[in-house]
Amino acid sequence: MTGFPNANPALIGNTTFHDVTSDRSGQVYRVFIYRPDDEAPEQGWPVLYMTDGNAVIGTAVDVMRAQANYPSGTNVGPGIIVTIGYPLDAAYDPLRRSWDLGPPPGQTYPPFFEKSPIVKTGGAEEFLSFVEEQIKPMVEAMLPVDVNRQALFGHSFGGLFVLYSLFTRPSAFTTWIAASPSIYWENRAIDQFYSRFVAAPTTREGAELFLSCGEYETDKLAPFQVGATDEAERLAQKKITLNDTYAIELADRLNKLPGHPIRAQFEIHLGENHMSLLPVAVNRAIQNAFAIRKSL
Repeated sequence: MTGFPNANPALIGNTTFHDVTSDRSGQVYRVFIYRPDDEAPEQGWPVLYMTDGNAVIGTAVDVMRAQANYPSGTNVGPGIIVTIGYPLDAAYDPLRRSWDLGPPPGQTYPPFFEKSPIVKTGGAEEFLSFVEEQIKPMVEAMLPVDVNRQALFGHSFGGLFVLYSLFTRPSAFTTWIAASPSIYWENRAIDQFYSRFVAAPTTREGAELFLSCGEYETDKLAPFQVGATDEAERLAQKKITLNDTYAIELADRLNKLPGHPIRAQFEIHLGENHMSLLPVAVNRAIQNAFAIRKSL
């Protein structure tokens, strides 16, 4: 901030962060917590838990502060936002998130950068246990929480983690939000956990899954990608990822399950690519997690 007179750090309103060490792994996580100004309702506040905490906390809080003040026009009520990230200033820690958000058993990949560690996936169960055993109890000890209105959001690998969490611990949350979930990852390793879910879909009453992707995650290239040097490579990759196709198929399968344990919806966001989708998806997550009235 050198050179700017009277410069002060800009803080996120009503938000604190807490560095928490995992009892299982010994790794330190940075947990951001937003709390409403108002007095809590009798049943406590609804809560939205989010992966990739550093990347989403600012957007999530701004969306909440802007919309919860006008509930009759936005259908958004106040609630608690908890985002789980890492003790760094960057938006992401690629190495750690690959481990934390990847379903087991996982695989090993070359380093992201020269002289950096190899990349491992497969730590989703360990990370989910950390959320359930340490983060949720910490939040509930600090603030009045409505345990029947808890939501989980993730984007990309985070969306895959949301699906893993739903399929392995279906009663952990009521609202599940998976934006651009990497269903294709590691030869669709997530499918083995879907089978486990189908065998015992013990979801909470009113359980919902919101799936989404950007327009340019389909077989369509973004305008700036047409004619680029990597156009052919991108088109070939689209035939592997199939973000829209796999999400639509999953929603259809879930909606046809006997007893209807969960209602699944899919949405395409026009004009968005895989990364530009993130703030749009965060907005939708706030709207879905803190909706005052559910759509018919």
